Amino acid sequence: MNELFPLVTVSLLAAMLLISYSGFTNYSVIEACRHYPYLEHRDKSYYRWITCGFVHGSWMHLLLNAFVLYQFGFVVEKMMIMQFGQIPGMMVYLTLYLIILILSCLPTYLKQQNNASYASIGASGAISGILFVYIYHFPFSTLSLYGILPLPALLMGVLYLIYSWWAAKNSNDGIDHDAHYYGAVIGLVCAFIIDKLG
Repeated sequence: MNELFPLVTVSLLAAMLLISYSGFTNYSVIEACRHYPYLEHRDKSYYRWITCGFVHGSWMHLLLNAFVLYQFGFVVEKMMIMQFGQIPGMMVYLTLYLIILILSCLPTYLKQQNNASYASIGASGAISGILFVYIYHFPFSTLSLYGILPLPALLMGVLYLIYSWWAAKNSNDGIDHDAHYYGAVIGLVCAFIIDKLG
């Protein structure tokens, strides 16, 4: 196997696709996996902070997250392999992904733990974090906003943080903007720590 092959990212994508598809065909899978702060607060089902990242609400939701993880997860995983070696690099990357996924759920849990009508699904918090690990390392690379407006990664990141922070405070669109915002921030912090450790 190519020593830089991003096996963890491919495995995460495969798990997301398979489990999300199971949820599309059997809604009880989504109910069992979703991030549901009200229930978690009462029955301590904190495993949902991981399982919520493997179910999605629609094909569009799933494919968008899968595309972003494919684009940036491959690069970040290869960086970890180059920095730490094959197996250690893969383990660092998987740990990084799971830490971001778990911690990006915490603010929403604290905010919504008494709201019985709130639940969320999707890997967006973790993927935001991986995107911001990429931005930390490649701040002057070019990213395209909606595929049409090329911007420096650093500027795109700043705009993303501003919008996510604003939307978390003001939007009522059913999207977990807190997870997006805090996932991005946690990704930056983790990138800094890993950079200093390496």
